[in-house]
Amino acid sequence: MNTMDFSIIRIARTVLHVTNIQASREFYVNGLGMIETESDENHIYLRGLEEHSHHSLLLKKADKATVEVLSYKVEKEQDLEEIEKLFMSKGLKTKWMPKGTQHALGRTLRAHDISGIPLEFFSEMTTVNRMLQRYDLYRGAKIQRIDHANCAVPDVQKAYDFYIDNLGFSCSEYTETEDGDLWAAWLYRKPTVHDQAFMNGPGPKLHHFAYSLTDRLSILDCCDVLASMGYAHSIERGPGRHGLSNAFFLYLRDPDGHRIELYTGDYLTTDPDLKPIRWDLNDPLRQTFWGHEAPDRWFNETSTFIDIETGEEIDYKAPILAQRKPKIMA
Repeated sequence: MNTMDFSIIRIARTVLHVTNIQASREFYVNGLGMIETESDENHIYLRGLEEHSHHSLLLKKADKATVEVLSYKVEKEQDLEEIEKLFMSKGLKTKWMPKGTQHALGRTLRAHDISGIPLEFFSEMTTVNRMLQRYDLYRGAKIQRIDHANCAVPDVQKAYDFYIDNLGFSCSEYTETEDGDLWAAWLYRKPTVHDQAFMNGPGPKLHHFAYSLTDRLSILDCCDVLASMGYAHSIERGPGRHGLSNAFFLYLRDPDGHRIELYTGDYLTTDPDLKPIRWDLNDPLRQTFWGHEAPDRWFNETSTFIDIETGEEIDYKAPILAQRKPKIMA
Protein backbone atom coordinates (compact mmCIF):
# COMPACT_ATOMS: atom_id res chain seq x y z
CA MET A 1 0.00 0.00 0.00
CA ASN A 2 1.32 3.43 -0.92
CA THR A 3 2.14 6.06 1.71
CA MET A 4 -0.54 8.74 1.76
CA ASP A 5 -0.11 12.46 2.39
CA PHE A 6 -3.53 12.50 4.05
CA SER A 7 -5.52 10.37 6.47
CA ILE A 8 -9.16 9.39 5.93
CA ILE A 9 -10.64 8.39 9.29
CA ARG A 10 -14.03 6.83 8.52
CA ILE A 11 -17.33 7.01 6.69
CA ALA A 12 -19.15 9.88 8.37
CA ARG A 13 -22.50 10.63 6.75
CA THR A 14 -24.94 9.98 3.94
CA VAL A 15 -26.96 12.72 2.25
CA LEU A 16 -30.26 11.48 0.81
CA HIS A 17 -32.94 13.29 -1.15
CA VAL A 18 -36.42 12.29 0.00
CA THR A 19 -39.84 13.26 -1.28
CA ASN A 20 -41.73 13.57 2.02
CA ILE A 21 -39.93 14.93 5.07
CA GLN A 22 -42.62 13.93 7.55
CA ALA A 23 -42.86 10.37 6.22
CA SER A 24 -39.07 10.09 6.50
CA ARG A 25 -39.13 11.43 10.06
CA GLU A 26 -41.75 8.89 11.07
CA PHE A 27 -39.62 6.05 9.70
CA TYR A 28 -36.16 7.08 10.86
CA VAL A 29 -36.97 8.77 14.18
CA ASN A 30 -40.09 7.01 15.46
CA GLY A 31 -39.45 3.68 13.76
CA LEU A 32 -35.67 3.21 13.88
CA GLY A 33 -35.03 5.41 16.91
CA MET A 34 -32.54 7.88 15.42
CA ILE A 35 -31.88 11.15 17.23
CA GLU A 36 -33.18 14.26 15.44
CA THR A 37 -30.48 16.86 16.08
CA GLU A 38 -32.16 19.65 14.11
CA SER A 39 -34.67 20.12 11.34
CA ASP A 40 -36.54 22.63 9.23
CA GLU A 41 -39.20 22.26 6.56
CA ASN A 42 -36.68 20.95 4.02
CA HIS A 43 -34.01 19.16 6.10
CA ILE A 44 -33.69 16.64 8.92
CA TYR A 45 -30.30 16.10 10.58
CA LEU A 46 -30.10 12.68 12.25
CA ARG A 47 -27.55 10.76 14.30
CA GLY A 48 -27.17 7.61 16.38
CA LEU A 49 -27.20 7.45 20.17
CA GLU A 50 -23.43 7.03 20.38
CA GLU A 51 -22.49 9.76 17.93
CA HIS A 52 -21.06 13.09 19.06
CA SER A 53 -21.03 14.60 15.56
CA HIS A 54 -23.99 16.82 14.65
CA HIS A 55 -25.38 14.28 12.18
CA SER A 56 -24.53 11.19 10.16
CA LEU A 57 -27.65 11.22 8.00
CA LEU A 58 -29.02 14.29 6.25
CA LEU A 59 -32.43 14.02 4.62
CA LYS A 60 -33.21 16.78 2.11
CA LYS A 61 -36.64 17.36 0.61
CA ALA A 62 -36.65 16.99 -3.17
CA ASP A 63 -38.94 16.11 -6.04
CA LYS A 64 -37.16 12.80 -6.62
CA ALA A 65 -35.41 10.37 -4.27
CA THR A 66 -31.67 10.27 -5.05
CA VAL A 67 -28.32 10.16 -3.23
CA GLU A 68 -26.39 13.42 -3.10
CA VAL A 69 -23.09 12.31 -1.56
CA LEU A 70 -21.23 9.90 0.75
CA SER A 71 -19.09 11.82 3.25
CA TYR A 72 -15.78 10.85 4.84
CA LYS A 73 -14.10 12.48 7.82
CA VAL A 74 -10.37 13.22 7.51
CA GLU A 75 -7.81 13.83 10.23
CA LYS A 76 -7.00 17.49 9.54
CA GLU A 77 -7.96 20.41 7.32
CA GLN A 78 -4.75 20.19 5.28
CA ASP A 79 -5.74 16.70 4.15
CA LEU A 80 -8.40 18.23 1.94
CA GLU A 81 -5.83 19.94 -0.31
CA GLU A 82 -3.85 16.72 -0.65
CA ILE A 83 -6.97 14.77 -1.58
CA GLU A 84 -7.85 17.42 -4.16
CA LYS A 85 -4.38 17.04 -5.73
CA LEU A 86 -4.89 13.28 -5.96
CA PHE A 87 -8.29 13.48 -7.62
CA MET A 88 -7.16 16.19 -10.03
CA SER A 89 -4.10 14.13 -10.97
CA LYS A 90 -6.48 11.34 -11.98
CA GLY A 91 -8.60 13.71 -14.07
CA LEU A 92 -11.54 13.39 -11.68
CA LYS A 93 -14.05 16.18 -11.04
CA THR A 94 -13.75 18.13 -7.75
CA LYS A 95 -15.72 20.92 -6.12
CA TRP A 96 -15.08 23.00 -2.98
CA MET A 97 -17.95 23.72 -0.59
CA PRO A 98 -16.85 26.70 1.59
CA LYS A 99 -17.54 26.75 5.31
CA GLY A 100 -21.06 28.03 5.88
CA THR A 101 -22.38 26.48 2.70
CA GLN A 102 -23.65 23.43 4.58
CA HIS A 103 -25.18 23.61 8.04
CA ALA A 104 -22.97 22.30 10.87
CA LEU A 105 -20.08 21.53 8.49
CA GLY A 106 -16.78 23.27 7.87
CA ARG A 107 -15.20 23.48 4.44
CA THR A 108 -15.62 20.31 2.40
CA LEU A 109 -14.20 18.89 -0.78
CA ARG A 110 -16.54 16.99 -3.07
CA ALA A 111 -15.29 14.72 -5.84
CA HIS A 112 -16.32 11.87 -8.07
CA ASP A 113 -14.26 8.73 -7.52
CA ILE A 114 -12.95 6.46 -10.27
CA SER A 115 -16.39 4.80 -10.61
CA GLY A 116 -18.30 8.09 -10.60
CA ILE A 117 -19.53 7.88 -6.97
CA PRO A 118 -19.94 11.37 -5.45
CA LEU A 119 -17.75 11.61 -2.35
CA GLU A 120 -17.20 14.35 0.18
CA PHE A 121 -14.30 14.93 2.57
CA PHE A 122 -14.32 17.14 5.68
CA SER A 123 -12.47 17.58 8.94
CA GLU A 124 -14.86 19.85 10.84
CA MET A 125 -18.42 19.19 11.97
CA THR A 126 -20.29 20.72 14.90
CA THR A 127 -20.26 18.41 17.92
CA VAL A 128 -23.18 17.66 20.21
CA ASN A 129 -23.82 15.63 23.35
CA ARG A 130 -23.78 11.87 23.02
CA MET A 131 -27.04 10.18 23.99
CA LEU A 132 -25.36 6.88 24.79
CA GLN A 133 -26.57 6.83 28.41
CA ARG A 134 -29.90 8.50 27.76
CA TYR A 135 -31.63 5.14 28.01
CA ASP A 136 -34.96 6.91 28.25
CA LEU A 137 -34.49 7.82 24.57
CA TYR A 138 -33.73 4.28 23.39
CA ARG A 139 -36.41 3.07 20.99
CA GLY A 140 -36.82 1.22 17.71
CA ALA A 141 -33.47 -0.26 16.70
CA LYS A 142 -31.58 1.84 19.25
CA ILE A 143 -29.19 2.88 16.46
CA GLN A 144 -25.68 3.66 17.69
CA ARG A 145 -23.47 4.93 14.82
CA ILE A 146 -22.95 4.94 11.09
CA ASP A 147 -20.97 1.92 9.93
CA HIS A 148 -20.57 1.66 6.15
CA ALA A 149 -21.90 2.15 2.64
CA ASN A 150 -22.10 -0.43 -0.14
CA CYS A 151 -22.12 0.62 -3.80
CA ALA A 152 -22.79 -1.23 -7.02
CA VAL A 153 -20.10 -0.46 -9.60
CA PRO A 154 -19.51 -1.82 -13.11
CA ASP A 155 -15.84 -2.69 -12.43
CA VAL A 156 -15.12 -3.82 -8.87
CA GLN A 157 -11.41 -4.41 -9.55
CA LYS A 158 -11.02 -0.82 -10.78
CA ALA A 159 -12.77 0.55 -7.69
CA TYR A 160 -10.75 -1.73 -5.40
CA ASP A 161 -7.44 -0.61 -6.91
CA PHE A 162 -8.33 3.08 -6.59
CA TYR A 163 -9.29 2.86 -2.91
CA ILE A 164 -6.41 0.57 -1.92
CA ASP A 165 -3.63 2.25 -3.93
CA ASN A 166 -4.73 5.88 -3.71
CA LEU A 167 -6.94 6.41 -0.65
CA GLY A 168 -5.20 4.13 1.86
CA PHE A 169 -8.00 1.62 2.42
CA SER A 170 -7.38 -2.02 3.38
CA CYS A 171 -9.39 -5.10 2.45
CA SER A 172 -10.99 -7.36 5.06
CA GLU A 173 -12.94 -9.76 2.84
CA TYR A 174 -13.60 -10.21 -0.86
CA THR A 175 -15.63 -12.34 -3.25
CA GLU A 176 -14.45 -13.93 -6.49
CA THR A 177 -16.23 -15.68 -9.33
CA GLU A 178 -15.39 -19.22 -10.43
CA ASP A 179 -12.99 -17.66 -12.94
CA GLY A 180 -11.14 -15.73 -10.24
CA ASP A 181 -12.56 -12.29 -11.08
CA LEU A 182 -13.18 -9.87 -8.23
CA TRP A 183 -16.96 -9.64 -7.77
CA ALA A 184 -17.15 -7.74 -4.46
CA ALA A 185 -14.80 -6.25 -1.86
CA TRP A 186 -15.10 -4.95 1.71
CA LEU A 187 -12.66 -2.10 2.42
CA TYR A 188 -11.96 -0.22 5.63
CA ARG A 189 -10.26 2.77 7.23
CA LYS A 190 -11.70 2.48 10.74
CA PRO A 191 -10.78 -0.85 12.42
CA THR A 192 -13.93 -2.80 11.52
CA VAL A 193 -14.82 -4.94 8.51
CA HIS A 194 -15.65 -2.03 6.23
CA ASP A 195 -16.39 1.61 5.62
CA GLN A 196 -16.95 1.08 1.91
CA ALA A 197 -17.99 -2.05 0.04
CA PHE A 198 -18.29 -2.60 -3.70
CA MET A 199 -20.37 -5.18 -5.53
CA ASN A 200 -20.70 -6.05 -9.21
CA GLY A 201 -23.72 -4.38 -10.80
CA PRO A 202 -24.97 -1.49 -12.93
CA GLY A 203 -23.41 1.62 -11.45
CA PRO A 204 -22.39 3.75 -9.86
CA LYS A 205 -25.39 3.23 -7.59
CA LEU A 206 -25.87 3.15 -3.83
CA HIS A 207 -26.92 -0.33 -2.76
CA HIS A 208 -27.25 0.52 0.93
CA PHE A 209 -25.89 2.47 3.86
CA ALA A 210 -25.63 0.88 7.29
CA TYR A 211 -25.78 1.63 10.99
CA SER A 212 -24.23 -0.31 13.84
CA LEU A 213 -26.32 -1.56 16.77
CA THR A 214 -25.27 -2.88 20.16
CA ASP A 215 -26.70 -6.40 19.88
CA ARG A 216 -28.89 -8.85 17.96
CA LEU A 217 -31.90 -8.25 20.18
CA SER A 218 -32.02 -4.63 18.99
CA ILE A 219 -32.64 -5.91 15.47
CA LEU A 220 -35.46 -8.18 16.63
CA ASP A 221 -36.97 -5.37 18.70
CA CYS A 222 -36.86 -3.15 15.65
CA CYS A 223 -38.78 -5.70 13.59
CA ASP A 224 -41.53 -5.76 16.20
CA VAL A 225 -41.68 -1.97 16.36
CA LEU A 226 -41.75 -1.54 12.58
CA ALA A 227 -44.46 -4.17 12.16
CA SER A 228 -46.61 -2.57 14.85
CA MET A 229 -46.26 0.80 13.06
CA GLY A 230 -47.35 -0.64 9.72
CA TYR A 231 -43.86 -0.98 8.22
CA ALA A 232 -43.76 -4.77 7.83
CA HIS A 233 -43.52 -4.24 4.06
CA SER A 234 -40.30 -2.27 4.63
CA ILE A 235 -38.47 -5.38 5.91
CA GLU A 236 -36.70 -6.62 2.80
CA ARG A 237 -34.20 -9.23 4.00
CA GLY A 238 -33.39 -10.78 7.36
CA PRO A 239 -33.00 -10.91 10.23
CA GLY A 240 -30.05 -13.18 9.61
CA ARG A 241 -26.30 -13.59 9.88
CA HIS A 242 -23.87 -12.86 7.10
CA GLY A 243 -21.18 -15.42 6.39
CA LEU A 244 -19.12 -12.58 5.04
CA SER A 245 -18.30 -10.19 7.96
CA ASN A 246 -20.11 -12.48 10.47
CA ALA A 247 -22.52 -9.63 11.21
CA PHE A 248 -26.13 -10.08 12.24
CA PHE A 249 -28.23 -8.02 9.82
CA LEU A 250 -31.56 -6.61 8.75
CA TYR A 251 -32.19 -4.81 5.45
CA LEU A 252 -34.98 -2.25 5.26
CA ARG A 253 -36.40 0.07 2.61
CA ASP A 254 -37.29 3.59 3.70
CA PRO A 255 -40.43 5.38 2.41
CA ASP A 256 -38.55 6.45 -0.74
CA GLY A 257 -37.00 3.04 -1.39
CA HIS A 258 -33.51 3.83 -0.10
CA ARG A 259 -32.02 0.69 1.48
CA ILE A 260 -30.62 0.80 5.01
CA GLU A 261 -28.92 -2.08 6.82
CA LEU A 262 -28.98 -2.55 10.57
CA TYR A 263 -25.76 -4.32 11.49
CA THR A 264 -24.04 -5.78 14.56
CA GLY A 265 -21.40 -8.34 15.48
CA ASP A 266 -18.53 -7.96 13.01
CA TYR A 267 -14.89 -8.00 14.13
CA LEU A 268 -11.75 -5.93 14.77
CA THR A 269 -9.38 -5.27 11.84
CA THR A 270 -6.66 -3.28 13.64
CA ASP A 271 -3.69 -5.60 13.01
CA PRO A 272 -1.66 -4.63 9.92
CA ASP A 273 -0.90 -8.28 9.15
CA LEU A 274 -4.59 -9.21 8.92
CA LYS A 275 -5.13 -11.38 5.85
CA PRO A 276 -8.26 -10.74 3.76
CA ILE A 277 -10.80 -13.57 3.70
CA ARG A 278 -11.72 -14.93 0.28
CA TRP A 279 -15.25 -16.10 -0.54
CA ASP A 280 -16.53 -17.90 -3.60
CA LEU A 281 -19.52 -16.04 -5.05
CA ASN A 282 -21.52 -19.28 -5.18
CA ASP A 283 -20.78 -20.37 -1.62
CA PRO A 284 -24.25 -20.70 0.01
CA LEU A 285 -22.86 -19.56 3.38
CA ARG A 286 -21.38 -16.33 2.00
CA GLN A 287 -24.37 -14.01 1.79
CA THR A 288 -26.30 -15.65 4.63
CA PHE A 289 -24.50 -17.96 7.02
CA TRP A 290 -27.71 -19.91 7.58
CA GLY A 291 -28.02 -20.58 3.84
CA HIS A 292 -31.07 -18.46 3.02
CA GLU A 293 -31.05 -16.79 -0.39
CA ALA A 294 -31.45 -13.03 -0.74
CA PRO A 295 -34.47 -11.86 -2.79
CA ASP A 296 -33.80 -10.85 -6.39
CA ARG A 297 -34.62 -7.23 -5.72
CA TRP A 298 -31.77 -7.10 -3.20
CA PHE A 299 -29.42 -7.53 -6.18
CA ASN A 300 -31.40 -5.53 -8.73
CA GLU A 301 -32.70 -2.42 -6.94
CA THR A 302 -30.43 0.49 -5.97
CA SER A 303 -30.50 4.26 -5.40
CA THR A 304 -29.24 6.76 -7.97
CA PHE A 305 -26.39 9.21 -7.35
CA ILE A 306 -26.37 12.81 -8.59
CA ASP A 307 -23.53 14.86 -10.08
CA ILE A 308 -21.64 17.14 -7.64
CA GLU A 309 -21.88 20.10 -10.03
CA THR A 310 -25.05 19.77 -12.07
CA GLY A 311 -27.23 17.86 -9.62
CA GLU A 312 -28.36 15.68 -12.51
CA GLU A 313 -28.68 11.92 -12.11
CA ILE A 314 -25.47 10.08 -12.97
CA ASP A 315 -25.75 7.68 -15.87
CA TYR A 316 -24.89 4.12 -14.96
CA LYS A 317 -22.92 1.54 -16.91
CA ALA A 318 -23.50 -2.18 -17.23
CA PRO A 319 -21.19 -4.41 -15.15
CA ILE A 320 -18.23 -6.05 -16.86
CA LEU A 321 -18.94 -9.37 -15.11
CA ALA A 322 -22.02 -11.16 -16.39
CA GLN A 323 -22.96 -12.95 -13.16
CA ARG A 324 -25.27 -10.71 -11.11
CA LYS A 325 -26.06 -13.03 -8.19
CA PRO A 326 -24.84 -16.31 -6.70
CA LYS A 327 -25.63 -19.68 -8.19
CA ILE A 328 -26.13 -21.50 -4.93
CA MET A 329 -23.92 -24.56 -4.66
CA ALA A 330 -25.43 -27.91 -3.75
